[in-house]
Amino acid sequence: MYTTTVSVSGGSAAHGRASGRARSSDGVLDLDLRMPAELGGDGRATNPEQLFAAGFAACFHGALSLVARQEELDPATISVDATVAFGRDPDDGGYLLRVDLVVKWPGVDREIAAELIEQADSLCPYSRMAWRGTPTTITLAP
Repeated sequence: MYTTTVSVSGGSAAHGRASGRARSSDGVLDLDLRMPAELGGDGRATNPEQLFAAGFAACFHGALSLVARQEELDPATISVDATVAFGRDPDDGGYLLRVDLVVKWPGVDREIAAELIEQADSLCPYSRMAWRGTPTTITLAP
C-alpha cells in the first residue's frame, strides 16, 4: 500500500549512535540527527527515539480515530503521547527500547475508550510490530 525509504549518512560514528542527516526518498523529510544531551550529545537536533515516538503516536492516533469514527464518536479530542525510553537489556547488556503510550480522550466514557483503545492496539501496525516483531532484512549493497 505504501513504501518509503529514508537514508542516513554523515555525522560522527565514534559513539555508535545515529547522527548526520536523514533524508526521505521523496525529499519531504530532511533533517539533522544528533545524540540527545542525556547520552552525551549536544541535543541540538532530533534523534531516532524522537522519530520513533512520533511515528508510533501518529499511527496509534490514526488507528484510534478510525475505530472511534466507526462507533460514530468524534475523534477530534483524542491525543496520544508516546514515550520512548532507550536503555540496556538487563539480560545481555544490549540496547532496548520501551514504549509507553498515554491516550487522552476527554468527554468519552472510560469503559468505551478502553474498549476502543484495545481495538486500536490490534489494528495499529506499530503496536503489531511491538507485540509480534517485524520481518527485517539487512543487505550489503553491491
